[in-house]
Amino acid sequence: MTIAPAARFGVVGSGWRTQFFLRLARLAPAHLTVTGVVTRTAERGAQIEAEWDVPTFRTLADLAAAAEADFVVASVPWPATPEITTQAVHLGLYVLAETPPAPDAAGLRELWDAVGASGRVQVAEQYLLMPGHAARLALLRQGIIGDITSVQVSSTHLYHATSMIRHMLGVEFEPATVVARAFQAPLVNPLSPQGWNESDEPEQLTTTIAMLDFGGGRSGLYDFTDNQWWNPLRARRIVIRGSRGEIVDDTIVRLADAVTPVASALDRRQLGIDLNLEGIELAHISFDGRVVYRNPFPGARFSDDDLAVATLLRDTGRWARGEGPEPYPLAEGCQDHLLGLAMEEAARTGTPVTTTRENWAN
Repeated sequence: MTIAPAARFGVVGSGWRTQFFLRLARLAPAHLTVTGVVTRTAERGAQIEAEWDVPTFRTLADLAAAAEADFVVASVPWPATPEITTQAVHLGLYVLAETPPAPDAAGLRELWDAVGASGRVQVAEQYLLMPGHAARLALLRQGIIGDITSVQVSSTHLYHATSMIRHMLGVEFEPATVVARAFQAPLVNPLSPQGWNESDEPEQLTTTIAMLDFGGGRSGLYDFTDNQWWNPLRARRIVIRGSRGEIVDDTIVRLADAVTPVASALDRRQLGIDLNLEGIELAHISFDGRVVYRNPFPGARFSDDDLAVATLLRDTGRWARGEGPEPYPLAEGCQDHLLGLAMEEAARTGTPVTTTRENWAN
């Protein structure tokens, strides 16, 4: 199998997410190469160099001058992302901006006005590249359950969820009316990014439920509880409804003919279970005997989220080299966050919020 040139990228920032990118490159060096990391201080740079064996720089301009990269990743806090993104574009670089590309609606509009016309900015929205979601999206595009009318997501928060809802519905930049409510209730919260807290005492956690009306009979339902990503006491669920059936998690129900509803499942071939000695990773996902998702990084031992982010980095490299399509354009990331902000506002005020068609829609 021929392997395309590795995606070469630099990273601005040195936090947890940057180390995520560095780890992926270490595990899949044939596909991903880090050309350097920009850190604010020489002390932090020395730590990164010692741990990850990559060069570091104090400024983006220094990185750009010293290391030839396909693109740079803006992996910095929300308020700094527009500044770094704009600076990179002005240096003539291609950019992958972390989500969201700006903190608020005004920031999104300012960023678009500054760099939208450059065509040099993508957004690091990976959720639809996760194996399960990628398999579901492939089936939707094949028309397995007909015209999609409703997507319900209880999995991840705000802009990630709205990305899933929009793309599974086939919604682009249309105005949407959002209603939302937030509820507090006790829930044990034993696990976080910092690890297990060894407490089984319930905390007051917030659940936000929002409904998005895109018109034309198309709707989205958002249901997210604080820390749902990590909390093992709250599952992740997705329901996609169409004119000829529905997908509920990994089960697909549809009509085989006018009088024959049938059910099928998405089947994961997961390696490393029981006496399988091929390693610990996903091989592929199949539907009715045909593969609808295949691991593009066999042997790297990636988790599902690793696979999604590595695919995004690979595809951004191909795009920057003129060898592939845009993986996730800035306009899409702006629209996702605009809807997430509308959900937050609707939940905070208790009144419906209707978004408008923004400049990035043009």
